Amino acid sequence: MKSTYFDLIDQTYYFPQDGFDLHEGELSFHGVSIMHLIRKYGTPFKLTYLPRIGEQIKRAKNLFNRSIKQNGYKGKYYYCYCTKCCHFEHVIKKALEFGVHLETSSSFDIDIIYKLYKSGDINNNIIIVHNGYKTDEYLENIVRLQKDGFKNSIVVLDSMSELDRLNSRIDRPIKVGIRMAINEEPQSAYYTSRLGVRPSEIIDFYEDRIAHMENITLTMMHFFVDTGIKDTLYYWGEFKKAISLYTQLKKKCKTLDSLNIGGGFPIRNNLGFEYDYKYMIGEIVRNIKEACESEGIDDPHIFTEFGKYTVGESGATIFTVLEEKMQNDAERWYMIDNSLINTIPDAWGIFEKFILLPINKWNEQYYNVNIGGISCDHSDYYNSEDLNQQVFMPAANGSDKKEPLYVGFFHTGAYQDAISGYGGIKHCLIPSPKTIVIDRDSTGNYVDYVFRQEQTADEMMKILGY
Repeated sequence: MKSTYFDLIDQTYYFPQDGFDLHEGELSFHGVSIMHLIRKYGTPFKLTYLPRIGEQIKRAKNLFNRSIKQNGYKGKYYYCYCTKCCHFEHVIKKALEFGVHLETSSSFDIDIIYKLYKSGDINNNIIIVHNGYKTDEYLENIVRLQKDGFKNSIVVLDSMSELDRLNSRIDRPIKVGIRMAINEEPQSAYYTSRLGVRPSEIIDFYEDRIAHMENITLTMMHFFVDTGIKDTLYYWGEFKKAISLYTQLKKKCKTLDSLNIGGGFPIRNNLGFEYDYKYMIGEIVRNIKEACESEGIDDPHIFTEFGKYTVGESGATIFTVLEEKMQNDAERWYMIDNSLINTIPDAWGIFEKFILLPINKWNEQYYNVNIGGISCDHSDYYNSEDLNQQVFMPAANGSDKKEPLYVGFFHTGAYQDAISGYGGIKHCLIPSPKTIVIDRDSTGNYVDYVFRQEQTADEMMKILGY
């Protein structure tokens, strides 16, 4: 008796689980039949399931607000969405439906703010946290926002030189924050982040310079751990350093009222993923509360900047297995109809893992396989899962030889299009796949549409100047 792919998943994980189920042997994603989309649109395609964005925002906001109430915490919680994570209009507008504020990281982000303002999706009372290194163009656009009535714009200083360049451009009050540089994890290639101001210099920076500027008010201290909010000695060590510095700075600066802990909530990258969001949020709020009580200062407002957490689990990328190749006695290659370098750059660039599942053929025997893209690059492959290391897939040429095997990488909604350069020139001139968006209408039924068709040769030739 053969062991099927379904048997493998069933004995290894709890399945079905949130977002994934089987219907008549075919995979569904949040109740949406992927095979229906394949038959309707063909592959390859990228998929954005918009309702997941709201679900993620509501979960985080509810958990923070509950913890604030349980701890008798006096500050408020503000959820900011990082536009750099996914700039698409349908994504940002969906997030805004759930009362988020925004975080920007470059000059062109301000153009998005104006587009959203013009369309009525935001008003000028929204809080906008301006992160990133401030080029002259970026600062000028921030000041333009301020002149146009965006009074809740907060410029987080990434270096001390930004202060004078900002001050020379303003003629009215503006709020600023200071980003604290953190120590990286021991295995990092460098010891201290290039981002932010050295902790030992922040209080002097405020007393010697910011405190004496007429139109600049310090309201926020910011820190961010690149590896994310995790229950580790490293994270809690950096977190408590930041709280300690905040309490010292608050005693010097009465206008300081907000602590921005950045982002970093993880998303599911395997079916065995476990993360206690409630516990982590409870510990964050409790630690801030206890530190402020011991120092006799008010509880700060808590800001988070969730990008990947907001949109990551809304995305999927679907391929057809074009061919099975046996290159030696042990290695089995499934060649897919696009390039992983082009469509999921994090998979090869930083070895990020995603949930990889077949769409059909769950009742076929399974094999250890390598997923290969169709570019000519040696690195265009995926062959290790985060939990089980090896990749297992059903037999591509099983009992049903007429229908090909379809595979999907899930929870790819964050960063992939921005990093690969959506709609631009791709490796080997392999086009960007079509993009499909799924939402729910007023009756709760699913609505799907093509946001953009697969890139054409003419579009690429125009970019190249032909």
